[in-house]
Amino acid sequence: MATRKLKRAGVSDDMCEQLKRHQIESCKDLLSLSPVEVMNVAELSYRRASELLQSVSRAVAPPVTTALELWRQHSCFSTSLPALDRLLGGGLHRGTLTEVTGPSGCGKTQMCLMLSVLATLPKSQGGLDSGVIYIDTESAFSAKRLVEIAQSRFPDHFGCRERALQMAGRVHVFRELTCQNVLNRLDRLEEDIISTGAGLIILDSVASVVRKEFDTTLAGNLMHRSNMLSHEASTLKCLAHQFNIPVVLTNQITTHLGGQGSEGGSGFVTAALGNTWSHSVNTRLIVQYVDARQRQILIAKSPVAPFAVLNYTIEKQGICMDGEDGQGALYEGTDPGLQPIRVQTEFNYNQTEPMDRTEQTQQ
Repeated sequence: MATRKLKRAGVSDDMCEQLKRHQIESCKDLLSLSPVEVMNVAELSYRRASELLQSVSRAVAPPVTTALELWRQHSCFSTSLPALDRLLGGGLHRGTLTEVTGPSGCGKTQMCLMLSVLATLPKSQGGLDSGVIYIDTESAFSAKRLVEIAQSRFPDHFGCRERALQMAGRVHVFRELTCQNVLNRLDRLEEDIISTGAGLIILDSVASVVRKEFDTTLAGNLMHRSNMLSHEASTLKCLAHQFNIPVVLTNQITTHLGGQGSEGGSGFVTAALGNTWSHSVNTRLIVQYVDARQRQILIAKSPVAPFAVLNYTIEKQGICMDGEDGQGALYEGTDPGLQPIRVQTEFNYNQTEPMDRTEQTQQ
């Protein structure tokens, strides 16, 4: 990966210091220079400068592998939802991007918090025994809710306050509220993964900052937004592959006009960021409303799973599937970028009864 620091590419400490004096710190910085330019800044002969460029180039070039090697390396990160894991072939695939998209209130952030807890669990309990990098662009992260899910879902393990606090200490939250801050964070992400021992990366959400900062009705903005999203996706894919870890992104919804939705009409709700972005992720899970309490997960895109739908609710312990032993109902899918999403169109309030605790935590 071109943004990798030179030291990670095998360049000596002395040479790194020499190049740093000329603001050359990443592989990309060095590989942008000619051999003659490297001669001058590194104070090397032409032959040594060429060898340095070749060495760094080999370090960042994607390695050639076989299908057999990939099959042997294949592994998944369990979601702790057996029905979903079965359909996905074991869970969230390492080295890939998984997107969770849907309307507000369907549990996208709840899913991210639950996965964060799972990643810190010991491997003997289905976890990764690792840290988590959680990039929060909506100020939606709740440490209190994280601990609540941990203690409710795994009371035997996290019932001890000390363990719950240790778990929270392994979830590293970066609040990035602008496009530039997100890009800067992604450029430093390789170092963050190493320093935190992260086995899971979460970006909640990928759509939030770009939709606020880019007015796509203005000339050129759509192209700039697409370029930025492509850069984010390629960076995350490279890191996911390099460290063999799962990456989870959340996305928002938008209204698609000029077509017939699943229930008729002149438009319908679908995932935000367009059809091109939908091809950037490996797996797309759509969450949508069934009624005031029940929700659904649709497997809208997956290299291994069929189109399928599973019902769930959001409880104190996080996401809870209805009928864990079920296989999930199959449905006739469509282009994942145009899959209609069901939203909540009205709410019924009961002023005589207090709101259920689980309804307060849905977001």
